[in-house]
Amino acid sequence: MKAGEFRALPSEGNVVGVIEVSSKSTGNMLVEAYRKAAASGVSRLKEFRNPKIVLDCAYAGQAVAEGAYLSQYAYDKFIKKDAEEVEVVPEFKCLQKEYEGEFNKGKTIAECQNWARHLADTPANLKPPQQFVKIVEEKFKEVPQVKVVVRDENWIKNEKMNLFYSVAVGSDQPPRLLELHYKPQNAKNAEPIVLVGKGVTFDAGGISLKPSANMGLMKGDMGGAASVISTLLAIAKLNVPVNIVVLTPLTENLPSGKATKPGDLFVGRNGVSVEVDNTDAEGRMILADTLDYAHSFNPKLIIDVATLTGAMDVALGPLYSGVFCNDDELFSNLHKAGEETFDRVWRMPLDDQYKELMKTNVADMKNSGGRSGGSCTAAIFLKQFIKDKQKWAHIDMAGVMDVSGPSGYYKQKGMTGRPTRMLVNFIEDQSK
Repeated sequence: MKAGEFRALPSEGNVVGVIEVSSKSTGNMLVEAYRKAAASGVSRLKEFRNPKIVLDCAYAGQAVAEGAYLSQYAYDKFIKKDAEEVEVVPEFKCLQKEYEGEFNKGKTIAECQNWARHLADTPANLKPPQQFVKIVEEKFKEVPQVKVVVRDENWIKNEKMNLFYSVAVGSDQPPRLLELHYKPQNAKNAEPIVLVGKGVTFDAGGISLKPSANMGLMKGDMGGAASVISTLLAIAKLNVPVNIVVLTPLTENLPSGKATKPGDLFVGRNGVSVEVDNTDAEGRMILADTLDYAHSFNPKLIIDVATLTGAMDVALGPLYSGVFCNDDELFSNLHKAGEETFDRVWRMPLDDQYKELMKTNVADMKNSGGRSGGSCTAAIFLKQFIKDKQKWAHIDMAGVMDVSGPSGYYKQKGMTGRPTRMLVNFIEDQSK
């Protein structure tokens, strides 16, 4: 058999599926091969409409579960089906009892990543900021040890989050800042890890209107928020002993008579003035004030995750998330987590010289440096809201936000939920 080839073998009324894993794969590549093999195998076995599929977990039980459950995701709740079209949703079981713990952990992580995919795939009219908050509140009833705090429009204004609010004013849907707190009694870190996720529930670009082609994908411009929230859900379900705060600024970015215009000027929560050069560079505006607010928790480290720039998609494509980081050890740990989960990251330059591209004669800086080095200028913009000596990483996951068709264990066109698995792995390591 060739690597990836599947064979179905009848056996006493059941079907045994065999799929070849490449003998050339080693280490993390081999684990990824098992993850993909499980996804492919269970997808083929579903054709036999068997209600139960038992998986061999003797090697990489967690990855096998991840592949199996990730491959079953589909956003199809609004598609009418005839009776014969209704799929049999199989129950997955681990063959070996001694590996059930690994398998169940992989199931939990995959299900949380699938929830991130669900959030991002949900049409924008079904998840404006207030509704998004309700969806999250309902989900987190599963983990009552997580405290959910919702900050409203007046709170945002009173906190002088003027950069954040400048994006929200174009929409009739009021903004929200969602906080989630998880601090079990056995938490290993007194100072929290703060995760910040960009939560633009629909991004039309504002007055700097985007082209209409593929604008519908901008329902997923809250993929960063979906990922960090789902990461916390997994961490809480796995009872990882770590102190975490999650912050997600939630808003739409729409054109209207009330919308912010190019040339407008706003002063951020930390006193930095910004001239709006491009209203479609909105993600950095809502993140900037939220990053400044994150310091109020005296964090051990801050990580923000965002579908921030199309330039990152151009630079790294669909394989790697780009990481801008001011601490070598922090990046090393993120890189390790990315390699172990095959939800990989690549370090990008965090060079203060990029700030020169955002010079203006009316404010401390503009919110855009133009097309050249677009991801790098966005990162340096955010750096102006990070205090000296504060460990921080900015993850631009715009390129890995979605897949345009079946790919590996992503069997449906749509959002990926990345980098949820990488973040879960990273935070688990931080708890040791």
